[in-house]
Amino acid sequence: MPQNNRARADDAPIIKVSGLRNVFGDQVIHDDLDLEVRRGEILGVVGGSGTGKSVLMRSIIGLQSPSRGVVDVFGEPTLDRSELDTVEIRKRWGVLFQGGALFSTLTVAENVQVPLREFYPELDLTLLDEIASYKVVMTGLPADAGPKFPAELSGGMKKRAGLARALALDPELLFLDEPTAGLDPIGAAAFDDLTKSLQKTLGLTVFLITHDLDTLYAICDRVAVLADKRVIAVGTIDELLALDHPWIQEYFNGPRGRAAVSSQERSAERAAIANSAGMAQSPGATTHDHARHGGPTDLTKTDDVTRPAHRAGEKG
Repeated sequence: MPQNNRARADDAPIIKVSGLRNVFGDQVIHDDLDLEVRRGEILGVVGGSGTGKSVLMRSIIGLQSPSRGVVDVFGEPTLDRSELDTVEIRKRWGVLFQGGALFSTLTVAENVQVPLREFYPELDLTLLDEIASYKVVMTGLPADAGPKFPAELSGGMKKRAGLARALALDPELLFLDEPTAGLDPIGAAAFDDLTKSLQKTLGLTVFLITHDLDTLYAICDRVAVLADKRVIAVGTIDELLALDHPWIQEYFNGPRGRAAVSSQERSAERAAIANSAGMAQSPGATTHDHARHGGPTDLTKTDDVTRPAHRAGEKG
């Protein structure tokens, strides 16, 4: 019986939004919006400008109060509850806002420590410094980035610092709002790889808002499309391509969509060639062995060099 109960809990959506309505003055952003996010997936959220992608995320995490609807996270309702009532829920998620949203007067390490100080004020400074150092390195920043201020960082480093802060509490659920916007193609590809690696290593569920078609193809398990004031479709890209909605067809089958497909096809071809070359050099070794020892088929190192110079779907 306990095993059956656990299975049912694991199968339940980690986020469930029902009948959501968001209104600003006379402008209706969402009307009767429904969405479910499965545990352990990377869900990409796309939509045209003004469709309320960030508003949806803010509604889920409690920064926006909808006029109507129900939002459950981890099986518990989050709307119309005080911060004290939802503190245990909020400890279990992390958020990377657009641009990183770092506090300019705090160092990177101090920024990472902000959620730790909020939820665990009893932690001593030594432990706070140790946790911050670990999170900084975890997100690919150099160890000496901790004492630096945001103004001393590049755009990509600011994104990683914001991600380190989002991961400070070891969350189960990670919200990313346009994480690759403004990054060059190599930096964007590297951030995608980092996101996927962390998702696998930490067992994260990721709610990812993006305009970047390369990101959708590279790391997202499913994609939710916002249009007509609601989520009109959720599925794999292949499933979405089978639909005849004009926005979906224009988005995924337009020039940038075709460029993203070509990019992924080239990546797959080069990975296959690298794999074949590695196997030929060492017939007795498996791909896993090569990857583990950093050999010719270490596919974790191929993505940064197989992306095209132009990131398809980049927001201008």
